[in-house]
Amino acid sequence: MIVILFGVAGSGKTTIGRLLAEELGWKFYDADKLHPASNVEKMRQGIPVTEADRWPWLEKLRQLLKGGIARKENLILACSALKEEYRAYLHISDEIKWIFLKGEYGLIADRLQQRRGHFMNPNLLRDQFETLEEPKGDALVVDVEGDPTTVVQRIRKQLQI
Repeated sequence: MIVILFGVAGSGKTTIGRLLAEELGWKFYDADKLHPASNVEKMRQGIPVTEADRWPWLEKLRQLLKGGIARKENLILACSALKEEYRAYLHISDEIKWIFLKGEYGLIADRLQQRRGHFMNPNLLRDQFETLEEPKGDALVVDVEGDPTTVVQRIRKQLQI
């Protein structure tokens, strides 16, 4: 099984993904690590990446997923995947399960203000919420309020894993 955790910056994708992968003994991948340096620098400066910037990154993610499926790996990918079009592009198999990490703007903004050492400029959060296309039945929705362990348990209960 492949689980893709998606949502806006600060929703807990990486923290929750690592914890879930550790509990399950699965591989974890952070899509942020696959961004080219030019994308990272834009986000650090508070400049949204363009569609032209984003598609080569999405192709890297698609190849990662294809490789995981070919190797029959259980894995978790933390990825923003804010638009339905991006999720459709990455949904290359029914083995992929989508988890939308949903949180209210105020909660996420508070988390971003407290976060240190990440390239994502908190000023881009409004843009992310405006870009976000919430799933319409193609994903499990998990509320991110609470500690990461609680969120992981919500995910495991919904996926029955």
